[in-house]
Amino acid sequence: MTAATGHHFARPGNRFWPVLHLSGFTPRLLKPSEQEELLTYGLGITNVVARATARADELSAEEYREGGRLLEEKVARLKPEWLAVVGVTAYRSAFGEPRAKIGPQERTIGGARVWALPNPSGLNAHWTAQTMAEEFARLREAAAG
Repeated sequence: MTAATGHHFARPGNRFWPVLHLSGFTPRLLKPSEQEELLTYGLGITNVVARATARADELSAEEYREGGRLLEEKVARLKPEWLAVVGVTAYRSAFGEPRAKIGPQERTIGGARVWALPNPSGLNAHWTAQTMAEEFARLREAAAG
């Protein structure tokens, strides 16, 4: 759906946009087509791997590693204070951190502090919208402080 629309987390039922709002990152619920509005809140959005797939497990380890390398270059160029990676499995694969857990990470990437967030896909059913919003809010509070 993201590839078809050109908008991140565009599949109906994906919890990213509601969780972003519930966590306090946005003052209202944004639609995927409004993703550019994130910039007005000091937020950006990109992919670790640019190839569209129905499921994250369809990506190869090499694609993740190369995506991580390219993302590190992008972060070094744009210089955000924080990099949030949505999906701890994506983070582990892209940055060679097999034991990483959800939350703040010890390392920096491209000079940015790093936080691994839960994947909002409906396939990640053991995280509810509320528990994801709580984790997103922890990042928001850390970034504000």
